[in-house]
Amino acid sequence: MTEKVRSKIDISLPQSATAGDVWAQFRGVERITMELTQSYKYSLGKVSRFFMELENGRFLATRCAGCGKVYAPPRPLCPNCLAVADWVELSGQGVVKTHSVLHFSPGSNDDVEALETPYVLAYVLLDGADTLFPHLLKATPDQVHSGLRVRVAYSEKPVHHPIHLMYFVPVVERERQ
Repeated sequence: MTEKVRSKIDISLPQSATAGDVWAQFRGVERITMELTQSYKYSLGKVSRFFMELENGRFLATRCAGCGKVYAPPRPLCPNCLAVADWVELSGQGVVKTHSVLHFSPGSNDDVEALETPYVLAYVLLDGADTLFPHLLKATPDQVHSGLRVRVAYSEKPVHHPIHLMYFVPVVERERQ
């Protein structure tokens, strides 16, 4: 007889019922494979300009009009003094403060699914910013260390989410001069 459930992994039945086990008739377990997908529309809201400018090869942050703190990633409102922020362009260069090497991709979208493991997630303090920007650093794990100078590079290929239009790369010696 052919399997009627193509996703079936296995069925496990109890060896024997214990006297007084009121759940005995529910102890048989069938395991199946399920794939869940979800599609929805999402607004990038007040920081949409950041993503739109990535398409133009520009890296924007926000500067608090009250205290002057610069946020990258951008924030429309300063959490310190609650003043509305203004857009500023940064050079896209900075320094790695810390990093993590990932040996597993969560596969949250096609861009992430396509990453070859291991890959590096770096926390970068961009020149002119006061906050760390966590993002992909395209470098081998043995190249990466705290203090490494990096710059933003832009993808030439179409991406699923606009945050993947940019990534960090190490600054080569001749770029520093």
